[in-house]
Amino acid sequence: MVGELFAGPDGGARCRWCGAAPEFLHYHDLEWGFPVVDDARLFEKICLEGFQAGLSWRTILAKRENFRRAFHNFDIGRIARFSERDVERLLRDEGIVRHRGKIEAVINNAKRAKELIASEGSLARFVWKFEPAQDAMAAPQTVSTSDEAIALSKALKKLGWKFVGPTTVYAFMQAMGLINDHAHGCVVRERAASARSRLKRP
Repeated sequence: MVGELFAGPDGGARCRWCGAAPEFLHYHDLEWGFPVVDDARLFEKICLEGFQAGLSWRTILAKRENFRRAFHNFDIGRIARFSERDVERLLRDEGIVRHRGKIEAVINNAKRAKELIASEGSLARFVWKFEPAQDAMAAPQTVSTSDEAIALSKALKKLGWKFVGPTTVYAFMQAMGLINDHAHGCVVRERAASARSRLKRP
């Protein structure tokens, strides 16, 4: 995210992007950039970033609870068993993004995630291998991808994942706290950094 700031409702400076819509503030303050090691939450985040492709994040965030309901809280095992009948059900669900390719990608990726968990022990353990060195995170990124995102994207694609291009993966890395892209001066940046410093890597 760009390094510009805006004054939040409490007067504290925050990343400018979270002032673009009312629902962004809560997401920015309590979730974005904070580290995640739970596999279901990680899977949800990478799926939602895939659904966002070509759309606004506001659209996805507004439909988030619908996505959770439709995909059983992103239970990897349950989604991996989805059939064509489930695809048709989801294509009729007006509460989510009804895009066949993206829906089928979630099901495919759940199967690939199961395989990855079997080989690596957890999805988190695999993803956190791509955490940048600290000196690479000295300042928030102003671009839409990074060397680490490109590497993770390539690794996932090699394992058969879909809708995991470098831009999507970079947004996922930002969202799940693999990097801390809060702008310098943002009141949340230090909180996210503190959470990352306390985290026991998987």
